[in-house]
Amino acid sequence: MIDIALLVLKVVVGALMAGHGAGKLFGWFAGHGPEGTGQYLESLGYPRGRAMAILAGLTEVTAGAAFAAGFLTPLAAGALIGVMVNAAVSAHGEAGLWAENHGYEYPLVLTVIFGAVTLVGPGEISVDAALGWELAGAGWALAALLLGIISAGAILATRNSSSTETVVGQR
Repeated sequence: MIDIALLVLKVVVGALMAGHGAGKLFGWFAGHGPEGTGQYLESLGYPRGRAMAILAGLTEVTAGAAFAAGFLTPLAAGALIGVMVNAAVSAHGEAGLWAENHGYEYPLVLTVIFGAVTLVGPGEISVDAALGWELAGAGWALAALLLGIISAGAILATRNSSSTETVVGQR
């Protein structure tokens, strides 16, 4: 039963992350495409908004799909943690914790899911298991968290903080 529960969790969360990425890349699923998302990212202080939108979209599509499949799970989780840390800090940070106030609650919950799945592993119904890879445990979860924090920090460091504003309604 645990493997089925992990499969459902990975597929739903990974597919939703991939869907967010497709919205950034192609405007699918009520997304704004690279132009609209790029303008939003520039309003948050990111330089080269269109390029950042494409980077975020590609990360969400590829890492979301890999997470859903349980393929290179710590790497996929780390990439998605990086996206969520960026969202939490740049788009939701000033609003506090609660989602009702447009806070960072949702990115935090997703970050915990990515870390927890990496900690216990993607389960027997995964590409990692099919390949015989045991990429689970505290070390892998810590590596995913560090990858996410370091990659988020590198992207966040590019922001022009003097021109940032929290814009509600997009992600």
